[in-house]
Amino acid sequence: MVIIKNSEQLALMRKAGKITAEALLVAREAVRPGVSTLEVDTKVRQFIERCGATPSFLGYGGFPGSACISINEQVIHGIPSAKVIIKEGDIVKVDVGARYRGYNGDSARTFPVGRVSDEALRLISVTEQSFYEAMKVARAGNRIGDIGNAVESFVISNGFSVVKAFVGHGLGKDLHEEPEVPNYGKPGRGPRLYAGMTLAIEPMVNVGDFNVNILKDGWTVVTADGKLSAHYENSIAITESDPIMLTDAEN
Repeated sequence: MVIIKNSEQLALMRKAGKITAEALLVAREAVRPGVSTLEVDTKVRQFIERCGATPSFLGYGGFPGSACISINEQVIHGIPSAKVIIKEGDIVKVDVGARYRGYNGDSARTFPVGRVSDEALRLISVTEQSFYEAMKVARAGNRIGDIGNAVESFVISNGFSVVKAFVGHGLGKDLHEEPEVPNYGKPGRGPRLYAGMTLAIEPMVNVGDFNVNILKDGWTVVTADGKLSAHYENSIAITESDPIMLTDAEN
């Protein structure tokens, strides 16, 4: 069941989203050569807790970290570890959620570490812009398929592919609510968008094909061909006019 949020609930989600966005700024500053992914995770957790919130991911389905931190060919759900050291030339995906007074924010970014390849920079840029292509059609009266089609069309036109095994989602009191929000689809298909719906739109884009595997840890998703992947995500609210970015550090 899709849950429509009222103005009070949306206000709480904007606060949760602001904390989430600011936690990603903390992560951006922490992602440096020689730093472990566990150190980044610890700083994210400490910041979220100082804001009077709790990390949405910590313990969710048994996940052991406060942030998912995935490097290079890792797509999503990388487990923070003291043994994983960030290196010059890596691209690091950090996915963060914060729960504030019962409501969740969810957002992700891909950070280049020092000098990275031109291909990596273009991948990051295309992934980010594909989210904003989705924002253009995330309007009441349109459908979920319009969002997915906007992402996929832009990504394919730039020579990359979208991950199909994992998708975006609704969110609110639960981190994952209905509906699912694929990064592919046909326009005019799928559930209709209504004002008050809150969605996490999260393009996951690969240099190679869209196939992925899950590692033996049961969490980390990697590209099947070992090529780079990028991730960009924000939580938004559908309105009667333009969508609202909930995970905005400036709101």
